[in-house]
Parts: sequence; structure tokens; C-alpha cells
Amino acid sequence: MPANTGPLTAQNTTELLVCTKCRAGQDIPEDGQRPGQRMYDALAAADLPDGVRLRAVDCMQNCDAGCTFALRGAGKWTYVFGKLTDVSQLDAVLEGAALYHQSEDGLIPWRQRPEHFKRNCVARIPALEVSDD
Repeated sequence: MPANTGPLTAQNTTELLVCTKCRAGQDIPEDGQRPGQRMYDALAAADLPDGVRLRAVDCMQNCDAGCTFALRGAGKWTYVFGKLTDVSQLDAVLEGAALYHQSEDGLIPWRQRPEHFKRNCVARIPALEVSDD
């Protein structure tokens, strides 16, 4: 089993969500492996950054904009990124996931972000605020 795919507590976990249904705008035969699944498989075989847990999701509704992934964590902004070509930018995903996990609120300073993160953010979603009322 690759590192960091086991259970972590909610407070110290960053989830790296990968759309396994992504076609990356390509026509894929029904029996062919989709680019999103190839990306997930490559990440599952990689040495994930400490505190990062990989999770496959069925669809992130960004179908024609390359492979899509998201980073989220408790009390942090969630980011959704697209325009990946399955495994060609794996190092940028891993570097960005490590930076995201190390951040307190999920906001990575612009100059520290991998280049792909600067240009291909689909959405940035504020952290969920739960009231005790």
C-alpha cells in the first residue's frame, strides 16, 4: 500500500480528490482507461506527501477541461484544478498538495505555487463555517 493512504484524523488530513471519470476532452473507447483513472493510478503508486490522503471520485463535472483534481482539508479553503494531462504533471500535483497541507488555511502564496496551480484553478471554495447556534 502506498504511503499515506491509511486512516488519518480529520484535523490533520488533506484530501487529494481525483476525478477518475475525466476523459480530458478525448473520445475514449468504453473498454479503454480514461486519463483521470491513469492520473489516479499514478498518484496511488507515488510517494504522497505526509498528511495527504488520496481519494477517487466519480465525476467533478469539468469533463472537457483535462483531468481534474481538488485539495481540501478541515478549516481550509478547497481548491479545484483542471487541465492536467493524466501523469505528465504529477510532480506539480504532489508539490502543490504538500504546500496546501502545510498551510494553515489552504491558501498557498502565489509565488510559492507550482506553475500549473497558478494558471488552472477552476474554483476556490471557502472553508465550511459551522455555528453552534
